[in-house]
Amino acid sequence: MRKVMILLIGILILSCNETKKEDSKPTTKSTELTTETENFDWLLGKWKRLNEEAGKETFENWEKINENEYSGIGFTMQNGDTIKQENIRLIKSNEKWNLIVKVPEETESTAFTGISHNKNEFTCQNNEIDFPNKIKYWKNGDKINATVSNTEFEIQFEFEKLD
Repeated sequence: MRKVMILLIGILILSCNETKKEDSKPTTKSTELTTETENFDWLLGKWKRLNEEAGKETFENWEKINENEYSGIGFTMQNGDTIKQENIRLIKSNEKWNLIVKVPEETESTAFTGISHNKNEFTCQNNEIDFPNKIKYWKNGDKINATVSNTEFEIQFEFEKLD
């Protein structure tokens, strides 16, 4: 059940997907990076997954709590019933954006530490779990993409904004 929760969390988080690999080396322009990445307002709103399995619909809804926190809920429906759900928080702490995922079936949240971010994307990681141990979201034009992955497997998500 924990793997299902983590998978759902990864799906929600990885609403933004980018096809190019990002260099994870630290930048020497940390002040400039921080200035550029203070907001992820491109996440805001209601999103529907475009590449979902037939018979299922997955959604993510994001809102801004304050300058240092975004809150999201992701859920998958099948035949009018919610079959998966996760609560997601993107929180800035010590100049890093960290992702916290909580599914109703689990008593504790799973934390993913921010490893890179800029004004159009963020990547978080938790090497203490098997899957996913990396979650990435990115802005892709008027869509967002996400991936949940480990070293052996990756699931991609593509979301369009709902009116």
